Amino acid sequence: MKAQKLFHEKRILGDGSIVEMVIWELPYPVPGSTHSYKYRLFFGRDGKRIVGFDNERGKGDHCHLDGIERSYVFISVDQLKDDFLAEVGRRLNQ
Repeated sequence: MKAQKLFHEKRILGDGSIVEMVIWELPYPVPGSTHSYKYRLFFGRDGKRIVGFDNERGKGDHCHLDGIERSYVFISVDQLKDDFLAEVGRRLNQ
């Protein structure tokens, strides 16, 4: 099996913020992760990341929230998208 892009969506909001989600299914886990997905979810404005979820090679699953990196427990692709969009929503509603 080759890497297969499962999902890619990019939106530019009225204030210029960018929301982008890219999720791939791989034939094997990325080092540091136990599942076979590679993902990058980004919300930012004016060149700054506000919210990010990714599983960078060697780092495993983690998120960036307002400049602070913390570990993230990956459950499923749907839960990942829900968690990311919830964090984005919190910041848009502040």
